[in-house]
Order: sequence, then structure tokens, then C-alpha cells
Amino acid sequence: MNKTASQEWLVKAWHHLSTANILYGIEHYTDIIGVEIHYSIEITLKSLIMYENKALKKTHELYEIYTMVKELITLDEDEIKMLIQATEYHILEAYPASHRRLPSREEIKQILDFTNKLFEDVCILLNISIEEIKAN
Repeated sequence: MNKTASQEWLVKAWHHLSTANILYGIEHYTDIIGVEIHYSIEITLKSLIMYENKALKKTHELYEIYTMVKELITLDEDEIKMLIQATEYHILEAYPASHRRLPSREEIKQILDFTNKLFEDVCILLNISIEEIKAN
């Protein structure tokens, strides 16, 4: 078990998650909030891989990452759908793309709430202080 490595990953996940929360609170663009949500989920799930000292696969597909850690944390069908939806928020291109949509505030709120809960659940599971994470 590598609690130190997973804690480092959770600090980075918190940076993305707290940014998403702030941006949502000031009614910023939902596509930008979605990017922050995606990275928070990705890094939170990867913190579990780091905790287990497993090899880290380079992927941004959230469901694929979840399959690597589902023996540690269980998500229900609706939560898995949110993982799949949040994967769409990840951007590969730096330029505008006509196929990208602006998620609704309701959609972003639902996935943001899920992400906050996932983050807290992982911290509790790994016995890592949320307050200590937030202080970094």
C-alpha cells in the first residue's frame, strides 16, 4: 500500500475539484467546469491505483480507469453513466471544435455533486484526512 502516493494524487484531484466548485458557483462556462470535473474524477480514481502500487495505464477514459479499481470502490449504474458522460468533457484539442457541446448547468451540477461525493468516499476509504488534502 502506498498512502503517500495516493495522497499526492488526491491533492491534485482536489485542486481540480475545488476549481470546478468555484467556477460553478460563479456560473462560469460549463464546458470549462466539465474539464475540471473530468480531471478530478480521473485523478481521484488513479489515486486508488497508486495506493495499490499498480501500474498506471495512460488513459483518460473514466470507465476504463474505474474497471481497474472496482474491487476497491463500487459505483452504481447511474454513477457509471456519469463517468461515461464526464469522459466526454475531456478535451484533446486546443482549438475550437464544432462537435463539442456546452453541457447544461443541471448536468454539470449532477456530475459535480457525484464528483464531490466520490472524492470524499475515496479519502475515507484510504483513511486520508480531507482537511489535510484541502490544506495543500
